[in-house]
Amino acid sequence: MKPTETQRATAWQVQSLLLGYPDEQSYARLPLLRAATRTLPAPLAVPLHAFLDHMAATPPTDLAADYVATFDHRKRFSPYLTYFAYGDTRKRGMALLRFKHAYRAAGLEPDDGELPDHLAVVLEFAATGDAATGLRLMGEHRAGLELIRLGLRESGSPWAHVLESVSATLPSLGRHEHEAIARLAAEGPPEEEVGLAPFAPPEYMPRGGSR
Repeated sequence: MKPTETQRATAWQVQSLLLGYPDEQSYARLPLLRAATRTLPAPLAVPLHAFLDHMAATPPTDLAADYVATFDHRKRFSPYLTYFAYGDTRKRGMALLRFKHAYRAAGLEPDDGELPDHLAVVLEFAATGDAATGLRLMGEHRAGLELIRLGLRESGSPWAHVLESVSATLPSLGRHEHEAIARLAAEGPPEEEVGLAPFAPPEYMPRGGSR
């Protein structure tokens, strides 16, 4: 069953909070996040419940250390969506401006404390600002978003559950998206060093030929 606009906004808000750095305030929100998640359809709710269960069973210092090791120290899991499309090239700066302009057009001023393409920021914007624009921004960077999800799942990361829920709020992948994901998996972001291991799990590598 397709989620309603309200359910999708609720899911995006919960996902946004769970993709931020886990601190004492995050743990204080657990009862509220569980209650919100119970209002969602199964494809969105089940993976979120799995993460919330893991969070409740994990000491805050351990979860925080895992978060840093996952998102801050491994570019493969970078939560910054434009990184996958533009790497660290100059074009990425223009892409970041597009995010800022989208937020300002909706009457919101981006927080300078975080880059505007951080997935948690985009999800919060989609939930509370402009759902259509937020959905478009995620769609434009769907290949990178899917690589994060697949990589986290392959590594057994608990945040894979959150990305599974995010993916469930988005339209089904079409042929062109699958091709873009396979291409990015094989080549990595622009200016990645040649000869590194594939950027994504083997299941998403191109079949039947070389690059």
